Amino acid sequence: MKKILAVFTVLLAFIVATATASEIDKRQVLTLNELQRDHILTEMRALLSGTQRILEALSKEDMLAVAAHARALGMGMAHKGENHLQSVLPMEFMQLGMSVHKAFDEIAADAESRKDLRHTLRQLSESMMKCSTCHVTYQIRLTEQSNVPSGGPAAEHFHDHH
Repeated sequence: MKKILAVFTVLLAFIVATATASEIDKRQVLTLNELQRDHILTEMRALLSGTQRILEALSKEDMLAVAAHARALGMGMAHKGENHLQSVLPMEFMQLGMSVHKAFDEIAADAESRKDLRHTLRQLSESMMKCSTCHVTYQIRLTEQSNVPSGGPAAEHFHDHH
């Protein structure tokens, strides 16, 4: 189990390192206002920290905790104030996001019923690939009227630089 988690960690580090290479950024630009950007980045951070909690629970073979953490990232999370984003985000972006939330609901259900660590790790890997696809495809830029200074703390967040 520890070997699988170590391999997962190395692969995740590779994805982040590859995404931060100094090449011309050809990802699709999502132009958002400050509140929209904050909503998306807050959700991404929640997905990342929730995934970490799932991995920690897997390392302890605590499938009930896996299910609880995964369920918190499911479709219930997806419907918290996202209506204002549907008009500004591409349908493909929204569909990819919804597929991630649905996958976490499936992870939760399977963790409770199957209690199979390897199966859950495969599911989590597939979910993380969706996250990677999104980060490779899109970048967020603020609209011109934003009041966030270009060098402010929000600009240092890794989602803006990958």
